Formats: sequence, C-alpha cells, structure tokens
Amino acid sequence: MKIVTINGSPRNSGNTAYTLDVASTVFKNEGIETERIDIGVRAIRGCAGCRLCRQRLDRRCIANDDIVNSYLETLFTADGLLVSSPVYYAGINGALKSFLDRAFFVASANGALFRHKVGAGMVAVRRAGATTALEQINKYLAISEMFVPTSSYWGMAYGMAPGESAQDVEGVQTAQVLAANMAWLLKALDAARKIIPPPAAQAKIMMNFIR
Repeated sequence: MKIVTINGSPRNSGNTAYTLDVASTVFKNEGIETERIDIGVRAIRGCAGCRLCRQRLDRRCIANDDIVNSYLETLFTADGLLVSSPVYYAGINGALKSFLDRAFFVASANGALFRHKVGAGMVAVRRAGATTALEQINKYLAISEMFVPTSSYWGMAYGMAPGESAQDVEGVQTAQVLAANMAWLLKALDAARKIIPPPAAQAKIMMNFIR
C-alpha cells in the first residue's frame, strides 16, 4: 500500500511539510510506503475548463507546460492521499488549488480514478482560517467518493516561523492520530474488498439549473 502526501506550501521545510513528516512517520511504522510531492513553489496554471480531458481519456491534462501531468499517475495509482496546505486568506494557497482543480477533474473525467481511495487533509495556520481551508481540501475528497478518516481534532497545526508547529503538541497529536486512522482504514478496506464487493460505480447525472 502507498500513500502520497502533497505539500502545498512554497516552503519544503516549513510547518506544512512538518505535519506531513509527522504523519509519514506513522505510515512507515505501519508498513505503508509514502511519497511526498512538493508543489507550492512551482508555477502551476489553473484549470481552463476546456473539458478536453473528457474527450481524450488519456488520464492527462491538455496543459503540458507545468508539473501537473508528471504527477498524475503517481496520484492515480496510490491507495491514499494526504493533502496539506498553509492557510492563505482563510483558504488553501493558489498553487495547491490549481494543482487539485486539474488533478481531480482529470481523475473524474477518466472514470472516477480517486473513487474509494482514502484521503485526508491537514493545514498549517498562524492564527485563524484553518477550518475553512481544511473544508476546501475535504470538498475535493468528498465529491470524488473518497473515504475520509477523522482524528482527535480537526486537521490543523499552529505556527508561523518554520518549526513552530512542533511546539503545538495537540496539533502534532492530531496529525499522528489522523495518520494512524488513515493507515487502519487502508488496511481495513483492503481486507474488506476480499470479502464484500464494493458498490458498482454509477454514471454521473448532470443537471444544470439554467437550460
């Protein structure tokens, strides 16, 4: 089993990355492979809404001038995703949003590629806005029919300067509990699939309010 962790921060050694490192230690102790993607410092274009990925069905975005396509297969073949972001204006940062918009749209267009995987979010915050940023991450997971584990608190850790979140002992514990529950859920789903077949995927029904 493999979990891909996504660091949305432009700092590869900041508080956002630290929360992922805490979780990754738990994953490794549970015998689960991890791979971290650092995307916050990259220039990533937003989704153009062209819907060509629905026509091409090649599991790629038509825009090929940034890093998104180079990571899509890593995401699609993973068993779980843990997404972490710094809080910018009570939301996730722009590079991460552009990355998630395109990755999750391509996954949806090519046959619900994240369906029944395990996904979770964490955020690093200086003061406020953590719950709205976390909810933003969870929207991607929920609409993709992913299973979202919980923790002993909402997935947030406090800190501004790099390393400060290590002093947030409750935030550290939250990341550890989340990772332990995520690992357990992955193993439980793997065992369950051998006994109980999952429900069949249904074709998406689209309904526009203005016709």
